[in-house]
Amino acid sequence: MSKRISPARMSDAQKSEHIRSVVLQAGVDLRQRHPWLRHQDAIGASIMIVSLLGMITSGWLYIEGQIPWWLCVPVTAIFASFIHELEHDLIHQMYFRSKPWANSLMLAVGWLARASTVSPFVRRKLHLHHHKVSGTESDLEERGITNGEAWGLRRLLMTADNILGVMLRPKTMRKAVVAYVKAQQPANKQEFARMLREQASAFFPLGTVYYFVFHAWIVLHVTAWAMPLLGMQEPGWIAGTLPRLDVFAVVYMLPSLLRTFSIQFISSNMHYYGDVEARNAMQQCQVLNPWWLMPLQLFCFNFGSTHAIHHFAVKEPFYVRQWNAGIAHQVMREMGVRFNDFGTFKRANRFHGADVAAVLPARQA
Repeated sequence: MSKRISPARMSDAQKSEHIRSVVLQAGVDLRQRHPWLRHQDAIGASIMIVSLLGMITSGWLYIEGQIPWWLCVPVTAIFASFIHELEHDLIHQMYFRSKPWANSLMLAVGWLARASTVSPFVRRKLHLHHHKVSGTESDLEERGITNGEAWGLRRLLMTADNILGVMLRPKTMRKAVVAYVKAQQPANKQEFARMLREQASAFFPLGTVYYFVFHAWIVLHVTAWAMPLLGMQEPGWIAGTLPRLDVFAVVYMLPSLLRTFSIQFISSNMHYYGDVEARNAMQQCQVLNPWWLMPLQLFCFNFGSTHAIHHFAVKEPFYVRQWNAGIAHQVMREMGVRFNDFGTFKRANRFHGADVAAVLPARQA
């Protein structure tokens, strides 16, 4: 950091701008040393292809009996996590900005590879809005993955399952959706209703099918376990269906579950919610990278360590953020960005709140 800069005499806006300038300059310097990084479209497409091939190969090896399920699931989840980061960068038009059809194609393929998420075409609007209002009432994207909820079994379940995240708190999610739609300033009632319908169908069709099959698989396993205990004979169609669903679970659904839980646990706890200043990046995120979270970081490309960088320098792709994380972390520490604020778990992710009782006086449904 330049000796001319005294963080104590800077506003949060000045601190944010200083962090941004240092991070962006680090990106410029990195590309000067490694000119191949300028071929961003080719890099993005290559990561997508390699990740898809990795997922397919892992699943094929399991089906062929070459690797066990406990290896297939994490390996597939790791490759899927690369695609999730690609989707995020595609939303910010970091790849194929001049070729919208290619950008949209990659988004569609990425959704097919990890259908436990909302449509990326719906998420694009949610995420760009998130950057404008991160941590405030209309930040539906983070609210949807449990940011701001008190910690307990309910939040744990909702973190792993997006449908449970809606079903276990219908009033909260309805309020969040309405706040988001109102923030878009719809021109009339018809536009307001259209936006509500868009959010209601955000998982359709891929996510809807995924969660139907996932929950059906769980129900069928519980049924197959319970029926003999109740003196009932298991129907033949269940015995014939479960082995096929078990294979699909190992090669697709369980990796999705693992990746979804990992990214949403990390993201919902490294973002702050509820008492932050609007558009103040210094209060939006912390760097969350303790050693004991490394098992989860593995399945979300070290998100807790690098995502806060993105809030200051939006246009750097995920692999550059990781590459320059050391430089970014140094200037972020100097400017006062929080690192490993574990109190967030007690404060329901509030930035200032003393404890969860102070910020959540009454439990919301």
